[in-house]
Amino acid sequence: MEQNDLKRILFVCHGNICRSPMAEFIMKALVKAEGLENRYYIESAAVSSEEAGNPIYPPAKRCLSQHGVAFDNAKRARKITPADYGRFDEIICMDSSNLRRIRQIIPSDPDNKIHLLMAATGYGRDVADPWYTGDFETTFQDILEGCEALLGK
Repeated sequence: MEQNDLKRILFVCHGNICRSPMAEFIMKALVKAEGLENRYYIESAAVSSEEAGNPIYPPAKRCLSQHGVAFDNAKRARKITPADYGRFDEIICMDSSNLRRIRQIIPSDPDNKIHLLMAATGYGRDVADPWYTGDFETTFQDILEGCEALLGK
């Protein structure tokens, strides 16, 4: 399959240490389970640079492990760039605050690539940030539901 035929998805949250890496690795696991890993390219990024270079937050890693979702320990947080708009087919945000912040980095969306994750489920609600709630399990279930809906599109 040509590189151009890949479906390229970028998951975005505030710091790229909790929700968006969880979404990245949950989606990679779903795609692999369907035997579609050669059809997808999946990454994650942040709308802020606060956590740039930092690894996935340990409680997020624990939650992924508890669900048998493999992740890359070498994953480091990075901030989204305007160039990412051209590199990805879909830019999926975890909450409405991420959507607002992304508009400062990528001011226009002529190809309608930027969406909330939960919009794929028919509910345009936010995925709660476990950095504040401490509830990684609810976040995991929301992200799983959103990723399954995205994959079913």
